[in-house]
Amino acid sequence: MRGPWWFRLAVIAFLLWSLMGVFACLQQFRLGADAMGAASDYDRALFARLPIWYMADYAVATGTALLGALALIAGSVLAIPLLTISLVAVMIQFGWLFATTDIIAVKGVWVIYFPLVIAAVAAIALKLAHLARRRGWIG
Repeated sequence: MRGPWWFRLAVIAFLLWSLMGVFACLQQFRLGADAMGAASDYDRALFARLPIWYMADYAVATGTALLGALALIAGSVLAIPLLTISLVAVMIQFGWLFATTDIIAVKGVWVIYFPLVIAAVAAIALKLAHLARRRGWIG
């Protein structure tokens, strides 16, 4: 992996973040609404109403983030399209959730904080990939 120490550190941190995202996705496939701990009746009902494409989108978001992190480590320019797909999938996932459900009204505005962090990390990773391309750290 080329680039300054801070770039290598950021890529390793993003790889760990991505691995946690894939794990969380697999847990949600496996455990459903209980993936984040004891689920309320609202959580179970919401999870039951999720369309099949929503879970597929979640898998795409986390899977392409992990592949993008690995591409950064490998010095591949494929990181850019992979991380672009991941960011778009994250925006679709949470955009749909907040626009079409009553989750904010039921659970409060705080439920948007972690999804905003997820979107921010995805955007920063993509920006980092573009920077790496411009600086010749990936190619």
